[in-house]
Amino acid sequence: MRYAMIMAGGAGKRLWPASRQNKPKQLIRFIDDKSLLELALERLEGLFPSEQTFIITNASYVESIRERVSQLPAENIIGEPEGRDTANAIALGAEIIAARDADATMAVFTADHIIRPVDEFQRCVEKACQAAEDDPKALVTFGIRPTHPHTGLGYIQCSEGEVRKVFAFKEKPDHHTARYYVESGRYFWNSGMFIWKVQTIREALQKYLPESAEAFKKVGEALRKGEDITNLLKEIYPQLPKISIDYAVMEKADHVLMVELTCSWLDVGSWPALAEVVSTDADGNAVLTKRAIVIDGSNNILFSEDDHLIALMGLDECIVVHTPDATLVCNKSDAQRLKELVEKVGEKYGQEYL
Repeated sequence: MRYAMIMAGGAGKRLWPASRQNKPKQLIRFIDDKSLLELALERLEGLFPSEQTFIITNASYVESIRERVSQLPAENIIGEPEGRDTANAIALGAEIIAARDADATMAVFTADHIIRPVDEFQRCVEKACQAAEDDPKALVTFGIRPTHPHTGLGYIQCSEGEVRKVFAFKEKPDHHTARYYVESGRYFWNSGMFIWKVQTIREALQKYLPESAEAFKKVGEALRKGEDITNLLKEIYPQLPKISIDYAVMEKADHVLMVELTCSWLDVGSWPALAEVVSTDADGNAVLTKRAIVIDGSNNILFSEDDHLIALMGLDECIVVHTPDATLVCNKSDAQRLKELVEKVGEKYGQEYL
């Protein structure tokens, strides 16, 4: 059978101050009064039954997510005691799924993408599931045809065809290299989403990341006995290497396939990225709040979750984000420096603002 896993553990520091340690970006209602996690689940409706859909998140977010996504069984929302990057989140998900169905097809998605239209996304997912089932030793990933030389994303080099053979994964390039990738037509953006047989990814993790694979075997054994794994995860996680699935497995594996995701795709990692998928006024202002006035201003981003009025005059290319205890005002050109700002805030005013 087919199972889905959604990774929803990131803190989203580049969406501060709306995104915090106790309220991550996946739970903020950015789009049409829906959170990114809710949109991710909606995209999977009709593909994966709710009882076969799992969310791997930070342990501190579990209760909030359970309140928001009541359509999933409570036990399908699993908390990691601390972040150890995507390789370990996937290893945990693989053991959870394998404990239920050793022959499962496992699909891995993330909770911070905007993907449209949904029907085309589902068609691509169905194609990738079929590819993994037709070639059960393959690791299948999704690639997005690049629209510009993006330096913040990884790239995939692959063959031609409906289901393409992957030759190499390329790390985030400089602008010159990214431009070459785009102009060549032989490279795709790395989506960070995957489909494979659960046994295949377990074997790959055992081969390329054995320390994590061995640790998670205990989790699988406990689950098959019907035991609670909360304390076991607390014991295991501090010893795990912090590493992404791309570094740990995908770049080393010798049988990787790619399906092109022929959709509009956006990784919502910053305020300017979010502004690309929301409607704007005649002056290009993205107004993500109930009450706002902009006079003589263009291409700004305004956000508030409450009824607080934001008034802006004579400013262009700015970001204004209001929350009850913190307000951000910065140039859009400095949006990628928000992690730096958040670190300074924490140093001066403490964890309560992070």
